Amino acid sequence: MSRHVAIVTDSTAYLPPQTMEQHGISAVPLTVVLGDQALEEGTEISARSLAQALQKRRSVTTSRPSPETFAAHYRAVADAGATGIVSLHLSSELSGTYDAALLAAREAPVPVRVVDTGMIAMALGFCALAAAEAAQGGCTLDEAVAAAEKRAAGTSAYFYVDTLDYLRRGGRIGAAQALLGSALAVKPLLELSGGRIEPREKVRTASKAIARLEEIVVERAGVSPVDIAVHHLSAAERADALAGRLRERVPGLADLHVSEVGAVIGAHTGPGLLGVVVSQR
Repeated sequence: MSRHVAIVTDSTAYLPPQTMEQHGISAVPLTVVLGDQALEEGTEISARSLAQALQKRRSVTTSRPSPETFAAHYRAVADAGATGIVSLHLSSELSGTYDAALLAAREAPVPVRVVDTGMIAMALGFCALAAAEAAQGGCTLDEAVAAAEKRAAGTSAYFYVDTLDYLRRGGRIGAAQALLGSALAVKPLLELSGGRIEPREKVRTASKAIARLEEIVVERAGVSPVDIAVHHLSAAERADALAGRLRERVPGLADLHVSEVGAVIGAHTGPGLLGVVVSQR
């Protein structure tokens, strides 16, 4: 952890633990409510358990961290030596996490800049990494925020899901859009736009949708240096195959991450998710 500017994010950034440790990034967990159990993402519920619960059509919802949880985390970070904190979180259009962090920041013992990145998953993770690298280089609080915002501006996220039903249940996509997808028996491609998950294209089969997802990513990456993250839920084989093809087709590829999403994002997308984040360096 930087002794001057510390970087805090939330559990939906899905950064590898070793990367967080290396860059001094800490995360506040969101909660998955499974039946009558409230479970912290990352420690108390796995992606596999979540996928099994969804397949059994068990009641699954998600919840933001409380302002009190954020306040305790900020105090701990300050006690560890930070004189300022940049707190970067998933899109406020998708969660109340940003609002909870804002409330807690008012009472923090050191200055806290709370940033709505408008991102999710490793799109958020790349923003946290950019801020952490700036902080480790001796940048000020404002400069670390600017680094994260610059990274967010050059980051795009695209998703394939087997069904829009989970997004509809969680209120992340309109019922009419979900019904249209089901009625036409299409496989939807989605993108993150303005902090919201929006339909991009409808494709007739899963194989064609994944092929189209690959084309979109290659076009978006171009030839400039980019980092890419491939996410999935209960679709490891698909994810590994897609990552292998992207290694061959993206000339400016720097880092490539392949990981299963956590329970919070998984609860809203369902098993079969395949997502790709493209982030310009």
